[in-house]
Amino acid sequence: MAGEVGVARDLSIYAQTFGAKLFHYQDYRNREIDAVIELENGDWCAFEVKLGANQIDAAAAGLLKIRNQIAAEEGGKPPKVLCVICGLSNAAYQREDGVFVVPISALRN
Repeated sequence: MAGEVGVARDLSIYAQTFGAKLFHYQDYRNREIDAVIELENGDWCAFEVKLGANQIDAAAAGLLKIRNQIAAEEGGKPPKVLCVICGLSNAAYQREDGVFVVPISALRN
């Protein structure tokens, strides 16, 4: 939990530098996203925060599922970026499914 709070703080500071806002997302279908950055033009990015690298696949699958449900099933505006922020990842990279994985330490550099 402390890691999520720190990540949320860092993301909020970064978002403010370009006029964006940070939110937590949970809807009536009980779908949840740890952090959402919404840009002034309505575009948004979804972030899941996980401590272990063994949680990356599940977090990415969850983000992809929510994106697909919002876009295909509900006709909503899907997120522009999907990202898993991970405590135990050594490097930032983009997975084959398009989800970015970023180590927590990269937020502080």
